[in-house]
Amino acid sequence: MLETIALWLFGIGLAFDVLGCIGLVRLPDVYNRAQASTKCVTLGTTMILVATGLFGVGGNWPLFIKSILCAVFLLMTAPVGAHAICRSAYVSGVKLADVSVEDAFTQRARTIRAEHRQRADEIEKNLREVEKSEEAEA
Repeated sequence: MLETIALWLFGIGLAFDVLGCIGLVRLPDVYNRAQASTKCVTLGTTMILVATGLFGVGGNWPLFIKSILCAVFLLMTAPVGAHAICRSAYVSGVKLADVSVEDAFTQRARTIRAEHRQRADEIEKNLREVEKSEEAEA
């Protein structure tokens, strides 16, 4: 019974991984591609790891524990990593595809860019002051 469930999970996980790879090739911009790859890892690879863990239930408990821990790690880190990559791409100015319907993050991105510029100017000002004080001491 567990082997049948594991084989079904392998098949479903493999299907998600294949569809995610197709999405990486076919989708128009970095944001859509990140969504496809995250879904591929989160759903596909996690299902494959859970299926691998089910094969370890019969007596290979280290296999079960390691595969479930890896699946939990992927579930926690893949969406966060994709969000960080997409946010930094947007804030740095990577454009959406022409077929995108709505850009709801525009105003917030302008605010973030202004804050970054302000911090960079403050740091540059502080560096100039430190250089002047070091020159005066020398």
